[in-house]
Amino acid sequence: MVSAITHGIKVSVETEYQPQYSNPSHAHFVFSYRIKIDNESEFTVKLLHRHWIIVDSNGLERQVSGEGVVGQQPVIEPGQSHEYSSGCNFNTSIGKMKGSYTMERVFDGKKFNVTIPNFTMIVPYRLN
Repeated sequence: MVSAITHGIKVSVETEYQPQYSNPSHAHFVFSYRIKIDNESEFTVKLLHRHWIIVDSNGLERQVSGEGVVGQQPVIEPGQSHEYSSGCNFNTSIGKMKGSYTMERVFDGKKFNVTIPNFTMIVPYRLN
């Protein structure tokens, strides 16, 4: 698991290779990832927007942006957390992702960016 804390918001990521959805002979590798967002600040925050940078081991880069996460714009109280799962596919057996969330402090509407740490997805047999 990798984690990063920005302005009191901790983002942690765990990944898992999904062999049942992958087809290595056709250069199709699917990974899931689980994100936990812990509000360690003293303010209630709302997650407004996400921005991802996705890079495979050939250097092909994709960027994905959109509102919220998996169709939600969660409000996270101090001391609370929000978790969600999603996935990503690559044409290579190794890839990485990083990004940011745009958050808003509920009490005054101040917007700020929170770092999503860089994380790598590797097909298990590549680790030997």
